[in-house]
Amino acid sequence: MSQFPPCPQCGSEYTYQDGEMLVCPECAHEWSGSAAAVEEETRVVRDAVGNLLQDGDSVTVIKDLKVKGSSLVVKVGTKVKNIRLVDGDHDIDCKIDGIGAMGLKSEFVKKA
Repeated sequence: MSQFPPCPQCGSEYTYQDGEMLVCPECAHEWSGSAAAVEEETRVVRDAVGNLLQDGDSVTVIKDLKVKGSSLVVKVGTKVKNIRLVDGDHDIDCKIDGIGAMGLKSEFVKKA
């Protein structure tokens, strides 16, 4: 059928090329066809101990963390539920009770 790989999001085999991007007509997902882009999409995030983190996991903070622009501190042992992995310097988005929404680095947490 197609010489292009299936869509990484929905698995459709009807992908096509548009310029340098590959496009899925079923879910409208676009991605680069290069090997570096495939590796970027399958990027893994590990905690301080080396456990693989995924969206929806619960983690525990392993170090006191000062909240920038505030006098608040996230204490050691604080449990954070339902994390979301994002790209960037702080690779975890979460909501901490009493503090609110914030970004954490995976090197300061361990999987609960």
